[in-house]
Amino acid sequence: MVKILFVCHGNICRSPMAEFVMKDLVKKAGREKEFHIASAAVSREEIGNPVYPPARRELQKHGIRCDGHAAHQITRKELEEYDYIYYMDGSNARYLRRLFGDGAEKCQPLLSRDVADPWYTGDFSQTWDDITEGCERILEELC
Repeated sequence: MVKILFVCHGNICRSPMAEFVMKDLVKKAGREKEFHIASAAVSREEIGNPVYPPARRELQKHGIRCDGHAAHQITRKELEEYDYIYYMDGSNARYLRRLFGDGAEKCQPLLSRDVADPWYTGDFSQTWDDITEGCERILEELC
């Protein structure tokens, strides 16, 4: 089983969007039993919170549900148990290095550029496009 974890600052916008987009892609490819996909935050600010409403609406526009999500901070156990950990921007990378030191080398960016944080930009459709691009590339590389 391939284990993928997506990480962003608070785990209420970008990383859960990526989690649910990736789950949708592997389901449509008929490979959902081959993957375990989740998301986490680098910070503690939003722990326990659901997907941010505008992010949830963006997912719903594309027929994707995100029920049951509760934000949590990445743990050392998750760092060890996931095969692939993708972060959204350079700030996330710095947090991961602070949290895990050399262990953070396992983590990689979702794209070669930052996925802009829609919490600040307000542009959830651009975030959707970026995340979909990254998730499609991952699926292509792994399947």
